[in-house]
Amino acid sequence: MIHNTKCECGHQNHVGTLLCESCGKPLQEDGGSEPLEMKYDGVARRSQRSNPGVLDRVWNFFSSVKVAIYLIIITLLGSALGTIYPQESTFLNFDPSYYKDNYGTTGEWYYKLGLSHTFESWWYITLLFMIGTSLIVCSLDRVLPLYRALNKQQIRKHLNFITRQKVTFSADVPRTEASGEDPAEAWTRQAAEALRRKHYKVHTDGTALLAEKNRFSRWGPYINHIGLIIFLGAVLMRSIPGWHMDQHLAFPEGQTVHIPETDYYLKNEKFTLEFYKPEELSDDFRAKGQDVPKVYETKAVLYRCTQDCDDPSKKPVLSEVHRQDIIVNKPLEYKGLLAFQFDFKPSPMLISVKPSLKNKVTGENYGSFTLPMADPADEYQAGPYRLKLQAYFPEFGLSDKGAPLTKSKEPKMPAFVFTVTGPGLKPEGEPYMYFPRQVDKVNFRQDDINGALADKLELSVGSMEDVQISEYISYLNIRVDRAMPFIWVGAAISMIGLTMGFYWHHRRIWLRIDGGRLALGAHTNKNWYGIRKEVSEVLRKTGIEVDPKTLERKVIPS
Repeated sequence: MIHNTKCECGHQNHVGTLLCESCGKPLQEDGGSEPLEMKYDGVARRSQRSNPGVLDRVWNFFSSVKVAIYLIIITLLGSALGTIYPQESTFLNFDPSYYKDNYGTTGEWYYKLGLSHTFESWWYITLLFMIGTSLIVCSLDRVLPLYRALNKQQIRKHLNFITRQKVTFSADVPRTEASGEDPAEAWTRQAAEALRRKHYKVHTDGTALLAEKNRFSRWGPYINHIGLIIFLGAVLMRSIPGWHMDQHLAFPEGQTVHIPETDYYLKNEKFTLEFYKPEELSDDFRAKGQDVPKVYETKAVLYRCTQDCDDPSKKPVLSEVHRQDIIVNKPLEYKGLLAFQFDFKPSPMLISVKPSLKNKVTGENYGSFTLPMADPADEYQAGPYRLKLQAYFPEFGLSDKGAPLTKSKEPKMPAFVFTVTGPGLKPEGEPYMYFPRQVDKVNFRQDDINGALADKLELSVGSMEDVQISEYISYLNIRVDRAMPFIWVGAAISMIGLTMGFYWHHRRIWLRIDGGRLALGAHTNKNWYGIRKEVSEVLRKTGIEVDPKTLERKVIPS
């Protein structure tokens, strides 16, 4: 344990520092000859405090590389578990019984344990948060001591610091022909010029020298960490409402559907399906006799709600913002919202009808009106008659007690209940039930329900020209990912950090001449053979022949 952190050079070091931050002298004189620990040049880290408090213990936990590795391994295992069976988010219409029906007991437990939505679960997000915290703490715990060590380098290093480097050399300084110049200073100048030609930044102090290059590469791992922190932060931001969406929605032809968690509505004006002709198919496909889709396209119109967006009692006011045909691999794109063509399904369904109100006795036609299956108006006018909508059942059915109800919100068997007022009717109006589909009129006996009014008035469609039918449902994959730009930025910064760390090496050479005796030490964070070769070349240019293999550390008595 170090008791005195003040070096003989006068520099006051931080508690726990192993080497003087200025001259490099070992502060713990153990008399050893092993190479010095050069991580952060011996500067102490916060996680190495001898009497840590509560906050220090938390700091020590997250600053541990072992803890970071364990967190990454646990996260990888969790990610692997999430890929055993399909996730819930991959289904168009998720059914909780899917896992038990398809995978048996293991599938049932897979769903019960919450592994079917692994990547949205609290424990998975917590693991990502802990990895991010570990990256931040690990970086701060190491980058601050490293910055302090590299910024306080003294040119004339202590002799013990130089001689206990992994690459060392000692010899008598050769005399030069220069007259009137100190041989040690002349040799130092020659060495400095040779090092500059090797692209080193050289600093001299009399007969002492410090040469350094590629210091920026030491920041590579921490720049990589910054990129990873931004990357993880962007992934976590996806859980913020409105920042991320990836879901599949059904858009029947002719209908406008609200996109959840947004102010946008999308209308499928028309779905077009085109199949390959038999002569365009290969022999294998022709032999199967299957129709192969060539093109399926959705003519889409994107609207934005401008008024009454959150009031369910009012119809929202929509404004068109974008119009585009969506085909496979060419999505609709508008201000970060993407709509990909995903699938389609044949599903004949009424969009609207244009019925006419007629006098059943005289055959007089009082007029017609457009009746949409989605969001019908409260009131319609046909000549002198007014039809006020009292009830609408998209999929008409009867309860056990015979009361009318709707089985779903899709217009599969639509039924309308109007109160009709006009000539020859009661002042308060008379009820009239209308089924747009002929088959439903027969099955539910429309005329019998309407009674005497059915003998006076008839509401019906004259021809198929007055009927608008949706033939297909287009399934679109709606995506919003506002975090993606940050993910790309984080990935780019991380790659820059990796490149800096892999392709450049921080090299430093210290030397001093005392009484005509040269002591040289060198250190690098990678490629020790490369720095030995550079040292030998520099020495050769100053008149000292040395084999790179012989540059072994030798202890020089102080």
